[in-house]
Amino acid sequence: MTTQNCAECGTRAEPGQSFCDACGAVLGWTDRTPARTAAASQSSGATSPAPAPAPAPAPAGTGTADTPAAPVDSDSEDTAENTLPPVPASDDTAPTEPVPAATAADAAPTVPTPEVAAADADAMNARARSLLVPVADPEARPTPPPSVSPVLPGRPVADRPQVRAPGPQQGDENGVPCPWCSTPNRPDRHYCTRCAMPMTRTEDSSARHRPWWRRVLDFRNRETPWAGDRPRLRRTFDRILTWVVAAAVLSLLIWVGVSAPGWVQATRDHFAKRAPVAPDQFTASRSYPGHKPDLLFDKVNNTWWGPGVTQSGEGQWIEARFAEPTRLLDLIITPGTSTRADQLSQSALPHRIKVTITTKDGRTTTRDLTLDQSAGGQRRAFRVGEVTKVRFTLESAYGASASKQVAIAEIEFFGRSSANSS
Repeated sequence: MTTQNCAECGTRAEPGQSFCDACGAVLGWTDRTPARTAAASQSSGATSPAPAPAPAPAPAGTGTADTPAAPVDSDSEDTAENTLPPVPASDDTAPTEPVPAATAADAAPTVPTPEVAAADADAMNARARSLLVPVADPEARPTPPPSVSPVLPGRPVADRPQVRAPGPQQGDENGVPCPWCSTPNRPDRHYCTRCAMPMTRTEDSSARHRPWWRRVLDFRNRETPWAGDRPRLRRTFDRILTWVVAAAVLSLLIWVGVSAPGWVQATRDHFAKRAPVAPDQFTASRSYPGHKPDLLFDKVNNTWWGPGVTQSGEGQWIEARFAEPTRLLDLIITPGTSTRADQLSQSALPHRIKVTITTKDGRTTTRDLTLDQSAGGQRRAFRVGEVTKVRFTLESAYGASASKQVAIAEIEFFGRSSANSS
């Protein structure tokens, strides 16, 4: 058998191959053509059969007539068409006749011409192509979801419980009301269908009508917590800490209540409009002739008061009195003999002054004032209430000498203006 290539794609085919490995086309039927031609020639010569040639005698010593024939080639494809003639039964008594040798014309098979073989191959290829029907590739079908969800073997999935809203369930006799939430229940129930509390309330009915202070102070007999509520754990340290915090809060509230009026008054004083306040009486420990203490409160700054002693005048004092208790806010002191700076060296200037304040209830408070060594009035905050008497005592002075005495030109008090009350 000769090797040929595919007529469709040109792929080389192996001997004995009928279809192409690349495109699947039929390669040809040329191998069976000689067999069919031989069969046709045998059928045409059946009317004049030729005597079958006798088999050649076997050489001596090689075997008898019963020796089996040679094996048939298994690769032959036309065994059904090329049938062998029947072999007559051997007879030992019949004489053996010599078999004439087969001629070369009888032994050679009939070979078709190339034109017939090519036409036969083209017809078979056309027939094979007509049998080939193009088929589209099948599309992948979606996998349908399983009708039953997979579960682990031996562990069936339990049905989900159906949640229903709590509500009253009427009994045969309209139900027994719950002592906690008054929901009607069946007579055979021991717990309420709505609040899950016991249907029998064992506490005394008089406890529900106790006064509020007994309910607050009763730390032992509290109401039973509802279902799902966890009561808070109470320890000894927690109770002690609670009492300490309560005492601190109570003390703070008391302190705020006591101090609140003072805070309110201080706020009003801070935003109040000032007005001058004149004392009703004046007195001093001693005075220099012609410079009496009333010159300190005459609203004129070119007059002055002096104790009449040299050096700092320590211990000398001057006092102002009010006929009615007066609330003072500010104080202005003008040191020296005048407000002019060129006259500061004519006298000693006060440095530290102790102020003694007496209120209407007789209580006395003391404050210290420190003045600057400068000309003009010096304002100082002086917030006191219900004052009846104020005393100024000299403690030290600037520029004190044996030829100078301390001089103060003016002292002015300021209180709350009457316009604030309106």
